[in-house]
Amino acid sequence: MPDKTALPVPAAGSVPAAGTAAPAPPAPPVRDGGGPRRRTRRHRWPVVVPFFVFLAVCFGLPAGTMVYGAFTVLDPASGTSELSTENVSGSLSGAYATGLTGSVELSAVTALLATVIGALIAQAVVSSPRAGLRGIVVSASGVLANFSGAPLAFAFIATLGTTGTVTQLFHLDRTGFSLYSFTGLVLAYLYFMIPLMVVIVLPALDGLRAQWQEAAASCGATRSQYWRHVGIPVLTPSLVGGAVLMFGTAFASHATAAVMVGSSQPLITIQIANALNGNVLVGQENLALAMSLNMVVIALLVMAVQIPLQRRSTRWLG
Repeated sequence: MPDKTALPVPAAGSVPAAGTAAPAPPAPPVRDGGGPRRRTRRHRWPVVVPFFVFLAVCFGLPAGTMVYGAFTVLDPASGTSELSTENVSGSLSGAYATGLTGSVELSAVTALLATVIGALIAQAVVSSPRAGLRGIVVSASGVLANFSGAPLAFAFIATLGTTGTVTQLFHLDRTGFSLYSFTGLVLAYLYFMIPLMVVIVLPALDGLRAQWQEAAASCGATRSQYWRHVGIPVLTPSLVGGAVLMFGTAFASHATAAVMVGSSQPLITIQIANALNGNVLVGQENLALAMSLNMVVIALLVMAVQIPLQRRSTRWLG
């Protein structure tokens, strides 16, 4: 007697293979608010709330106060304040513009020299056959990179000042050299910027694969051709990013220049300190905030250049 149990009928146009089970019906859509992944994200977002609170209190509040003060002018007669661009325009003219230009020039020169010298020292360390040399150089660079400010200024004054040991020993005063000049500031800044550049560029040099140089040599390329066509192009984002970081470091440095040269060299950081302390004119606090705003704008431009370069360097050397 034939079995009359109803069998599933395949859809038109699709014939299942012999011995295979019929496909299972599709699962019903999930309607619980996005599934477990979305619920996990909802449970994680409160973790970052303290971070945003920290940013708002430690960065947002000072930045807002600085911007408000930079665009606020206080009337000494009535004691009222009003919004104005007088402080910003004043910070970009006269002696303050000279100070901003001097800081940019000092930062550019020291960043360029620190990048070139630091990269050469780092390459010498990487290519050296002595295994212990790297540890010594990295340790010394980490210490010297943090030796700045007033202690560094006093050390240079005692060594290369008017009555310094090296000045008296080699009679540098007869050559016209002066520590309390633009050249002296460059030397002092390079003392801690070159070690910092060595620490920064060492990982990038380690990222250069030995196979690249071997492949270039197998194709008949010399060592100089390898560096010109492979090594330097790959390292360029890291080197430029390091130079930008050196620029920002020199641009924000204050204590070393303040102790060494005081107000004899036009620098924006010293002018801000004088305006806040009332050493030149009383009641110029908002003008100091406007000069600080100029520094922040330059720092943001520096960061806008550094971040894409850092990403590109990571993609090549990662």
